Amino acid sequence: MANVDPKVLERANAWLTGNFDEETKAQVKDLMQNNEKELVESFYQNLEFGTGGLRGIMGVGTNRMNKYTVGMATQGLANYLKKSFAALPQIKVAIAHDCRNNSPFFAKTVAEIFAANGFHVYFFDALRPTPELSFAIRLLGCQSGVMLTASHNPKEYNGYKAYWDDGAQVLAPHDANIIDEVNKITDPAQVMFSGGAGKIETIGAAIDDIYLNGIKGLICLSPEAIAKHKDIKIVYTPLHGCGVKLVPEMLRRMGFTNLIHVPEQDVNDGNFPTVYSPNPEEPTALKMAVDKALATGAEMVMATDPDADRIALAVRDKKGEFVLLNGNQTNSIFTYYLLRRWKELGKLQGKEFTVKTIVTTELISRIAEGFGVKWFNCYTGFKYIAELVRENECSMTYIGGGEESFGFNVGGLVRDKDAIISCGLAAEVAAWAKEQGMTMLDLLHHIYTQFGYYKEKQISVTKKGMDGLAAIKQMMVDFRANPPKSLAGSAVKEIYDYQLLEVLEVKSGAKRKIEQKTTSNVLQWLTEDGTIVSVRPSGTEPKIKFYFGVRENLHSVNDVEAVTAELDKKMNTIATELKLV
Repeated sequence: MANVDPKVLERANAWLTGNFDEETKAQVKDLMQNNEKELVESFYQNLEFGTGGLRGIMGVGTNRMNKYTVGMATQGLANYLKKSFAALPQIKVAIAHDCRNNSPFFAKTVAEIFAANGFHVYFFDALRPTPELSFAIRLLGCQSGVMLTASHNPKEYNGYKAYWDDGAQVLAPHDANIIDEVNKITDPAQVMFSGGAGKIETIGAAIDDIYLNGIKGLICLSPEAIAKHKDIKIVYTPLHGCGVKLVPEMLRRMGFTNLIHVPEQDVNDGNFPTVYSPNPEEPTALKMAVDKALATGAEMVMATDPDADRIALAVRDKKGEFVLLNGNQTNSIFTYYLLRRWKELGKLQGKEFTVKTIVTTELISRIAEGFGVKWFNCYTGFKYIAELVRENECSMTYIGGGEESFGFNVGGLVRDKDAIISCGLAAEVAAWAKEQGMTMLDLLHHIYTQFGYYKEKQISVTKKGMDGLAAIKQMMVDFRANPPKSLAGSAVKEIYDYQLLEVLEVKSGAKRKIEQKTTSNVLQWLTEDGTIVSVRPSGTEPKIKFYFGVRENLHSVNDVEAVTAELDKKMNTIATELKLV
């Protein structure tokens, strides 16, 4: 133990002598005696609220998800809620959880702590999608809510998404203020783990019904096409997660009659036994569903991640093979369909808007401009989209918006990305496209010919643990000090630094301000030919992410393969130049 940081040992010893249960103390002692590396990883820092709230590997320690870190975070949140809503006679919160190992236990722990603090707690009777928790907060007039989930992370992770009274994830200044309150909780004895008898109210089916009816009212813009093509074959998999009940029910209510399941993946299981990773961005996660679609002659595959806030789609190409759409393509199709149908139905009045994030395809911006609809750019994280919705909903109408990581939402019903909405919308778009004599892929290519062929690629570099965190920080320092002068032969003309909130015009050296409320550790390089490369450390995973965006005109759908090859070659060149491959 001589090489272990004294601060790590101090934190670990505090867990051996403090108000922790004997099982926890035994596990800490075992780490100290037998696993120095894991001891350091477990205690070198405290879990903090990031872009996705609290998230980490489950286990003992200050840097792990366990009863005590969850409890201390909850007590800190409770203390902040008491200060923020002191004038209310009763503070109300809603709690939900996903299918992950320990999620029900963590959810119950959170509920009991809130109840012991005198709050009225609405507690879902079983696992529910993250977006339904967002919906329930506003429906029930809550001041906050917590969703126990680690989204698409590997099975050893769990997490804690904190929501505010508007149904959106916590934003500044509340996030920093909550951290301040959490940091004041230094001993489990300060946490009110029990004592709230009668303050917890179970909720479930009634909320589901209101939620699903609300979604149906938001989408369903082409009821005739749905009725005509209601038997379109769709394979759906929840990847062992929360979508298993509500996605099929949503499609049934819309009128679709031919939904095909993947029975092995309908089983809720936090070990995710049939997939290497429950991340719908990974093609391997959809393999069983695609195999089922090929065997049954289905036209589309849908998958939702474990907490059912993100969607992945696979559609057939001209050869009859399945192509996995990326998040940019899915969002572009959704945006185009919504704006076109709003226009055809006479719903566009000049006061509508859509939202994308700064690393999401510029195609969405061009589509919005083509329909005369205002668009906003915001940081990665749906809470920033929700913030723009909240700020503009009194004077404008939010149609929809999303981010490249497979998240999308329609309207103001839910203040987070919503895969239940997205699955319903995807089925509707497929039916509408079929009525136009197109497949989903045909529709995407049609969009490219109208607005330009935008193609994107993401490369993530994983750097785990304390050393990895330091390495990621250094990479950002190096990129700021020595940015590339050109990318794939095109000179870099502008550098956007969202940490400094300024744009550097490379040739002139002139600088201008970026209009954002807060800073973010993101760099973007824009070249003369329209290429955009963005770099940002992930807020929820031990990764640094690189986003490539290239474009070219597409004069005919017959040129798709040739232009695709050209754009892929350009992105591969950039990846090589940045030493990512």
